[in-house]
Amino acid sequence: MKRILVAVISLMAIGFISKADDRPVKFERIPAAAQKFVKNNFADNKVVFVTKDDDIVAPDYEVVLDNGTVLQFSSIGSLEKIEAFKAGVPMNLIPEKIKEYVTATYPEVYYREYEIDRGKHEVKLSNGLELTFNSVFTLIEVDD
Repeated sequence: MKRILVAVISLMAIGFISKADDRPVKFERIPAAAQKFVKNNFADNKVVFVTKDDDIVAPDYEVVLDNGTVLQFSSIGSLEKIEAFKAGVPMNLIPEKIKEYVTATYPEVYYREYEIDRGKHEVKLSNGLELTFNSVFTLIEVDD
């Protein structure tokens, strides 16, 4: 009986793990809000690849553009993260208060990454620093 229970639990765990894998999807299959974001902010770029991560809680989507930019969206299409190591994150996508702080403190840098997570905003700069801001854009952490 114990072996059967272990086998059943193992099979269920394997099912959950394999379900969480990324799989390719068409751009038209991601949430409308994510499609609109990409079209409005990256009109000059082509979508190279799109994946859907069927997470246990809710799916996430990743969109890779021809300039190397990677965009991550939630299941409802809200932006979670931009990675733009080559091109830099477009300035219009960075909140104004973050731009003001960074420009005053680190005038020669560009944004390599921007992430929104549970009300916190994190930017990774070209000088290697990671800055974390709270929901009202006050700096709360600097990491190098």
